Amino acid sequence: MAFYPLQIAGLILGLLGLVGTLATTLLPQWRVSAFVGSNIIVFERIWEGLWMNCIRQAKVRLQCKFYSSLLALPPVLEAARALMCVAVALSLIALLIGICGMKKVQCTGSNERAKVYLLGTSGILFILTGIFVLIPVCWTANIIIRDFYNPAIHVGQKRELGAALFLGWATSADLFIAGGLLCAFCCCNRKKQRLSYPAPGHHVPHLNKPRNMTRLSKTFTSYV
Repeated sequence: MAFYPLQIAGLILGLLGLVGTLATTLLPQWRVSAFVGSNIIVFERIWEGLWMNCIRQAKVRLQCKFYSSLLALPPVLEAARALMCVAVALSLIALLIGICGMKKVQCTGSNERAKVYLLGTSGILFILTGIFVLIPVCWTANIIIRDFYNPAIHVGQKRELGAALFLGWATSADLFIAGGLLCAFCCCNRKKQRLSYPAPGHHVPHLNKPRNMTRLSKTFTSYV
């Protein structure tokens, strides 16, 4: 199977994308307390994530608390939770399918075409995972920026972009690159297979030439 380093690079980036997706889902730094104007909270730092919120105070270690009620959560947070959980599941499935399509793995025997299609499917799933990660991250960032410049919202309730959002953007880019590499690997190998094997029913002209020449020589000899 050609382009073997290409599939290795795609699967390594896919593994990093899986780790990044899981970390983005679990980290509480989606929304962090903002320092606006003269209202600076020096002794307190607030973090808000998908599953918990954390408070760090002066001379007190970080205290985190899971959200007590699922029904009391805003719809945006519930949708972000669902999308990120789907992204984690898709990235894991994509990685497993990609491993099954590896050259040295004998899940599909020696069927090279099946391995190529498995890697292509893995690439498509990685791209879908990147989209599922990008939607809640961009949605949350848009809400934070909109509320930050909204004068109707109290300064103490305004938030800034957290580290988890930047990790989510980096993870999306990584997943898109991984999916693109695996899809490119699939396309290149399909083109190679088409060029290597002639279409069924295609007759090569030079194969019939010696037989025809033999018949002509026999006919010419009989007339002589």
